Amino acid sequence: QVQLVESGGGLVQAGGSLRLSCAASLRTFSTYVMGWFRQAPGKEREFVAAISWNGGFTYYADAVKGRFTISRDNAKKMVYLQMNSLLLEDTAIYYCAAALGGVVTRRENEYSFWGQGTQVTVSS
Repeated sequence: QVQLVESGGGLVQAGGSLRLSCAASLRTFSTYVMGWFRQAPGKEREFVAAISWNGGFTYYADAVKGRFTISRDNAKKMVYLQMNSLLLEDTAIYYCAAALGGVVTRRENEYSFWGQGTQVTVSS
């Protein structure tokens, strides 16, 4: 059974940092594109960042570019999202997702597996 389990969410003041982690039980983790998405209250889920199978290519939403960094450790089957200079509008549930195939994409329907999410709340 495939599982993606996020951790590292919490409450942080604006301007602060958090590091999200996602542990994957995918047998062939290194063949998957991994992504982070988020859903703020009352809004649709949106793309945050994605990373290629070997970490050589990353892709960010404009809203987080320069502040967030996605990375992965294939040996540990982990993907991370380092979030710096957090803004109030970064408050959301953050989801880890896995897409089989080589294309680094922001399209949700390309991702086959999803975690349950971790809450990030940024306060003033």
